[in-house]
Amino acid sequence: MKSRIFFTLLLSVAVGPRFSQAQTVDTLGEKRPHAIPEVVVTGTRSETETRLLPMTVTVVGRERIAEAERSSLLPTLAEHVPGLFVTGRGVMGYGVATGAAGQMTLRGIGNGNQSGSPTTGLLVLIDGHPQYMGLMGHPIADAYQSMLAERVEVVRGPASVLYGSNAMGGVVNIVTRKMKKDGVHTDVDLGYGSFNTLHTEAANRVKAGRFTSVVTGSYDRSDGNRPDMDFEQYGGYVKLGCEVGKAWSVWADANLTHFNASNPGPVTAPILDNDSRITRGMTSLALRNDYGRSSGALSFFYNWGYHKINDGYSPGEEPLDYRFRSRDRMLGVSWYQSATLFEGNRLTVGADYQHFGGKAWNHYLETGENRTSADKRMDEVAAYVDFRQSLGRYLTLDAGVRVDHHSHVGTEWVPQGGVAFHLPARIELKATVSKGFRFPTIREMYMFPPQNPDLKPERLMNYEIAFSQHLCDGRLTYGVNLYYIDGENMIMRLPVDGRPMNVNTGEVKNYGVECETTWRIASSWTLSANYSYLHMKYPVVAAPEHKLFCGADFARGRWTASTGIQFVAGLYTQVDPAPQTERFVLWNARVNFRVSRSIALYVRGENLLAQHYEINAGFPMPRATVFGGVNLRF
Repeated sequence: MKSRIFFTLLLSVAVGPRFSQAQTVDTLGEKRPHAIPEVVVTGTRSETETRLLPMTVTVVGRERIAEAERSSLLPTLAEHVPGLFVTGRGVMGYGVATGAAGQMTLRGIGNGNQSGSPTTGLLVLIDGHPQYMGLMGHPIADAYQSMLAERVEVVRGPASVLYGSNAMGGVVNIVTRKMKKDGVHTDVDLGYGSFNTLHTEAANRVKAGRFTSVVTGSYDRSDGNRPDMDFEQYGGYVKLGCEVGKAWSVWADANLTHFNASNPGPVTAPILDNDSRITRGMTSLALRNDYGRSSGALSFFYNWGYHKINDGYSPGEEPLDYRFRSRDRMLGVSWYQSATLFEGNRLTVGADYQHFGGKAWNHYLETGENRTSADKRMDEVAAYVDFRQSLGRYLTLDAGVRVDHHSHVGTEWVPQGGVAFHLPARIELKATVSKGFRFPTIREMYMFPPQNPDLKPERLMNYEIAFSQHLCDGRLTYGVNLYYIDGENMIMRLPVDGRPMNVNTGEVKNYGVECETTWRIASSWTLSANYSYLHMKYPVVAAPEHKLFCGADFARGRWTASTGIQFVAGLYTQVDPAPQTERFVLWNARVNFRVSRSIALYVRGENLLAQHYEINAGFPMPRATVFGGVNLRF
């Protein structure tokens, strides 16, 4: 009962991000000011107004990312995207392997059906290119830094028609930064806070005529909130672009991240010397065209990684005489072209090819011997088509299909369909039915004792209805989504003939509701809130039953400030062998004062209520922490 009262009180003051206004003509022909239509690329590959899409897309913009003053993107996304949750284990850094955090779920889909499983059912992209590892098949959470992002577009629900395997729960697409006007801008951020935590980054952006460049670098470190929980990270990003004529442009970029992370283990079962040294790199080259009625791109990308892990040992035992090593790679080619064939129409066709895999081995210290545990390469090729048609001012239809062939697992067909009604009083009503799927990873088929080379794809169907409305000349919006997810063939680890084995026996029966509302109440004040309720017949970790965030932003003169409260309940930190759940309330706040045009000071506090809570079982999160710093702009 107290929880219901708490939800009601917080939702009653809910509301959201800033809107730009313009004088336009709405779908009913009425001339009035309202919010400029939000345009995204993730839902269709080409720039499209969100109101025309049958699926739900949440956009977290650069202003929101910058004001958070966090080195990692993921905590900011978890606050502002309904249904999205990200696990954490300390003040900074997620790590990999045993004791790692950074697992992501969206509507209960993402990190599999086992405790501590990596994120393989939620796809992370950088400028449309997949970021998962070749062997393990999951993204590296520590690679997604705030300095990269101009905005982040999150598709809430399956996006396998356009993006294939791993997108069965949704897509997180990081759209990288670029300059829009001629000039040179350099930003430097320096921050320091609790647990000897240091954050530094610098970014230089240049636009001169047809040439654009972005160069960023960062260094972060922390002692962590427990002994032997050190984290250190180096990162760099370069993006170069050139317009070739009026309709064509060429872009090339490279992203490199290296981090060192230590894992002390759960407080009930500590581990000694569990250290990892991880290097991840990404590079791409894209040729894009935009003729207005037709646009598209041909892009090449290459992801690689090198991993050195000491799995550690329990107190009283002997240290391990070997170290785990692995090399990953993914080479891909992606092509699409989108065109308007006649009024109200948009047709998108595309094809993807990926070659991925790697080698994993144990390196024995005394003999120098290397024992290979996996050395595999696989291929995936796909083609898709998506068709959208507006019928008058009030109705938009969308349908798509993808055929995806995996060199080992076989072929998967993926359909999707939806409808969007554009009703009077600025009301949008949408309905969609979409299929999501995931091919098993090399890790699941060939690595470690549960491996099973005969695994089949995981599959699910998502059924969704969404309602939204703009009021008060676009200053106030609200929306509600209802969904049901029915999945089969989920990969589970079960005993078979006396040994653990990965088998396709799991199911998904999830349903829920997501609410968001936004309100710019005055030129200086903005309020925001979102809430998600998730019911899982078969619970998984890192997917809370209730997640609520309410925030307020203030900006006047040289002062800006923001604060937010997040409530989480029914969070499974463990489902096997005995279920464990957690609930907590977090209060965060930030104040920024601009000393001059070039210098701004900020202070940020997190968990100001000093809550004791865990997200990963056995890893208590830090209580109240404080960070301060300076932003320099040239």
